Amino acid sequence: MKDSMNLAVDYPLLNMFWTMMMVFLWVLWFFLLFRVIGDIFRDDELSGWGKAGWTIFVILLPFLGVFVYLIARGRGMGERELKQAQRNEEQFRSYVHQSAGSGSQAEELSRLAELKNRGEITEAEFQQAKHKVLMA
Repeated sequence: MKDSMNLAVDYPLLNMFWTMMMVFLWVLWFFLLFRVIGDIFRDDELSGWGKAGWTIFVILLPFLGVFVYLIARGRGMGERELKQAQRNEEQFRSYVHQSAGSGSQAEELSRLAELKNRGEITEAEFQQAKHKVLMA
């Protein structure tokens, strides 16, 4: 019992706060490091040699490399991330549109009937397209 009491006294509240702060800063540092490395490879303007150079600089001298990268290219990080999010959104919408198809059978049949009524397709073409829609 006395040993557990000594442990609490030997590690005061201020030291616990300081340890938690250091862990938080350590996690924050790794988050920033991976964010910079991700931005290096996301950038379409950098050549392969530029990407390799920045990556080596950030890995060999991490603190200096990250801070220099943020100063030199930090302004465009948000823009590149926004462009990537827009590309992802467009790909998602395209996938959903392809997966959903052009509509239900009823919509397709009504569209075909309208085309036939306007005289844009013949009765034979209507029957052939209707058969195709119903078999799909």
